Amino acid sequence: MSKRKILITGGAGFIGSHLVRRMVLRYEDYEIYNLDNLTYAGNLENLRDIESKANYHFIKADINDFEEVKALFDRYRFDSVIHLAAESHVDRSIEDPLAFVHTNVLGTMHLLYAARQTWKDDYTGKRFYQVSTDEVYGSLGDTGLFREDTAYDPRSPYSASKASADHFVRAYFHTYGMPVLISNCSNNYGPYQFPEKLIPLVINNILHRRTIPVYGDGSNVRDWLWVEDHAEAIDVLFHNGIEGETYNIGGNNEMQNIELVHLLCDITDEMLGRPVGDSRALITFVKDRPGHDRRYAIDASKIKDTMGWEPGTTPEVGFRKTVRWYLDNDSWLDAVTSGEYLKYYEKHYHAR
Repeated sequence: MSKRKILITGGAGFIGSHLVRRMVLRYEDYEIYNLDNLTYAGNLENLRDIESKANYHFIKADINDFEEVKALFDRYRFDSVIHLAAESHVDRSIEDPLAFVHTNVLGTMHLLYAARQTWKDDYTGKRFYQVSTDEVYGSLGDTGLFREDTAYDPRSPYSASKASADHFVRAYFHTYGMPVLISNCSNNYGPYQFPEKLIPLVINNILHRRTIPVYGDGSNVRDWLWVEDHAEAIDVLFHNGIEGETYNIGGNNEMQNIELVHLLCDITDEMLGRPVGDSRALITFVKDRPGHDRRYAIDASKIKDTMGWEPGTTPEVGFRKTVRWYLDNDSWLDAVTSGEYLKYYEKHYHAR
């Protein structure tokens, strides 16, 4: 029997690198192909510890190039796709929405089209897994939770592009019978996250005693999910999820942004040996993001009831582990917070 050949797109990024590492180490009888274009958020340093594994293969390629994608399917004959490659930062989508359409919508279509051409409607042992976001559901008030049957109501170019991609994935299930699966996750946190996102941005700025920008009054609420818990959930769903179904993956950990920033300040101060609370003075409230969603909250009961999965990392443990990792890996932070990132940072935060 031939080995299973799994294509993981965006595998050098934040969530993708944790998933690739898990799959490579856990399933030695699988061939894991990591396709990443190594844009600003893709970093092969994230996977240095497994790069010599016999069942790991890196492919530098762009999902926006259909001919390249199809050639890779023809060459490697992937039997499964776990699709994470995406433009993912809301602020960037506001500045350049077309880039999000190209990668998140057309890129997803290229993968779907190439997969169907290669599999030729013989879907035995095949699977196309779309990793999506809770942002496609829009914004909640003070009560309520996003369920799998919640109507899509995207509010940013980013979430609109992911919603569109999800619709195409479902269309391939209903029209062509392709065995697809979609999961919508809440905000991830943990090691290797590019520091344009809130948590590593806060830690990095505390480390260098820079101001900490917080949108609006900081009252926006997010549910936070430890990234390795997310990778575990993807693993469980990839192997056991029901074709055509959607599953919400949440961390059961709602916090206001300002509460989270205060917590990170205090944990980082403690670990740096500074007076606890000292870094709170660095907080600066900046003009709110256009169309900033008020609250996200996930009802993750479906995956718990049907798959037996629930997050295993408490926020008390997860946030401390996260801060510790960034402080212990300040050279990684220094390497990624340079060049284009700094220009972007100046434009989006100092100009507000």
